[in-house]
Amino acid sequence: MNTQIEIHTEPLNIQSCIDWIMSPHSGGIDVFIGTVRDMTKGKTVVRLEFEAYNQMAIKEMEKISQQAFDNWPVQKVLIHHRTGVLAVGEIPVIIAVSAAHRAAAFEACRYIIDTLKETVPIWKKEVFEDGEVWVAAHP
Repeated sequence: MNTQIEIHTEPLNIQSCIDWIMSPHSGGIDVFIGTVRDMTKGKTVVRLEFEAYNQMAIKEMEKISQQAFDNWPVQKVLIHHRTGVLAVGEIPVIIAVSAAHRAAAFEACRYIIDTLKETVPIWKKEVFEDGEVWVAAHP
């Protein structure tokens, strides 16, 4: 399986992710970049804080990656997630998928981010101007 799955405490590098996912065999590459937005439910976000159970999170992301390979004709899968304190505009997650054709890359990428948010033990605290709250990772 051609995967790169990592959890970082430092900022994620979009270009290095794209460089890794590129392949002369791929006709389609889909990249999802999650960013910290400035508002949630009408409240101003100051920052997000992410914590992970790293060993279990990596294993769960490996399982999700394998499911993508099992369900779509993808060639490479990259999952990078950030932990720590992130300011508005920073990147907590990058998912990249390459395939011979775009449909498989799009579908697998969507599946990976949706499943990651539901099953991977990474927790998010939203810090607002007037308080903070731990939120479920899923939408």
